[in-house]
Amino acid sequence: MDFTHIDRNGNAVMVDVSEKAATERTAVARGRIRMSRQCFEAVKNRTAKKGDVLGVAQIAGIMASKHTADLIPLCHRLNLTKSTVDFSLSEDSEEKCYVEAVCTVRCTDRTGVEMEALTGVCAALLTVYDMCKAIDRGMVIEQVHLVEKHGGKSGDFSFQEGGHD
Repeated sequence: MDFTHIDRNGNAVMVDVSEKAATERTAVARGRIRMSRQCFEAVKNRTAKKGDVLGVAQIAGIMASKHTADLIPLCHRLNLTKSTVDFSLSEDSEEKCYVEAVCTVRCTDRTGVEMEALTGVCAALLTVYDMCKAIDRGMVIEQVHLVEKHGGKSGDFSFQEGGHD
């Protein structure tokens, strides 16, 4: 089997994308953090002692998406034209409260932006954890996944619930 990130001598290599055409590429990733009711209320009401949790987490997610190549080995450095992080708060019951993060990233380049969107979501959720850990150290980051991607040689992708067990 031929690996794209390892040469025939077993050395790590970055994929050569110089022959690929620059096209518009978009990726959307989603994840959530489950937390206690007390923590959820502090985030929702902006009363956490460290300040505006979602405002800081939003900036962290955007910054992380822009610096993915610094964090993930062999990722190409991309000139992003869009990076957004949006949050929604939901509560299934008294004991199940969530903050969901969605990161959308776009660029015109030779390789995709899936890793940038996923990195943005992870950094945003980790920032929520960091800013709220004094209230709830039992928070759980979960369901981080690529929702959709458009553009590039492999075409479009859309996540299907129950697609993997």
